[in-house]
Amino acid sequence: MNTAQYLNALDILAIEYPKWNAPIVTLIAQRTNDPYMVLISTILSLRTKDETTAKSSQRLFALARTPREMVALCPETIEELIYPVGFYRNKAAQILAISRRLIDEFDGVVPNDLDTLMTFNGVGRKTANLVLSLGFGLPSVCVDTHVHRISNRFGFVRTKTPEETEMAIRRKVQMDRWSGINDLLVAFGQTLCKPISPFCSACFVAHLCKRVGVEKSR
Repeated sequence: MNTAQYLNALDILAIEYPKWNAPIVTLIAQRTNDPYMVLISTILSLRTKDETTAKSSQRLFALARTPREMVALCPETIEELIYPVGFYRNKAAQILAISRRLIDEFDGVVPNDLDTLMTFNGVGRKTANLVLSLGFGLPSVCVDTHVHRISNRFGFVRTKTPEETEMAIRRKVQMDRWSGINDLLVAFGQTLCKPISPFCSACFVAHLCKRVGVEKSR
């Protein structure tokens, strides 16, 4: 799959996207337009199903929507509010540490710089890129397992890690198309392009996909 075909596939998926469930962090970003809440909900979403993330985020943000409100909560309260997200105890500690540092060093404002965001405890490239994209509306390539897997399955990239996929997409795709990739491929991956036995018979971009690594499909 070349770049033109990849962008064509994204355009086709964009038509179908409204029929699918959008990623929960995307919904939170649309509802709040708040980089801090995008950051915190992204941390909660790591290794956690969207349904669980949605409920945990709702409980947490009902009590704390800013760094200053967050640090007023004790760790045990945050743990109770976000349970049963994956690694909820570690995430509670990370959320408090991030909130305290935002207050101490950034006057409670989330920085809009990739390198700075990645210096925060628990914030990797995926999280930082998602905050830039959804929280600030900046061009950013957020590569999670869905984007990495599907881009390789398409035959658009041949990479071994999400970071390699991010760099390949940055080289091959124009900047104004970066930010929409994550939303489309996450929803697509959750709905049709499953990791094992994807629904190729119902896929809208099957004619473009090289099905790299697909041994069985439905």
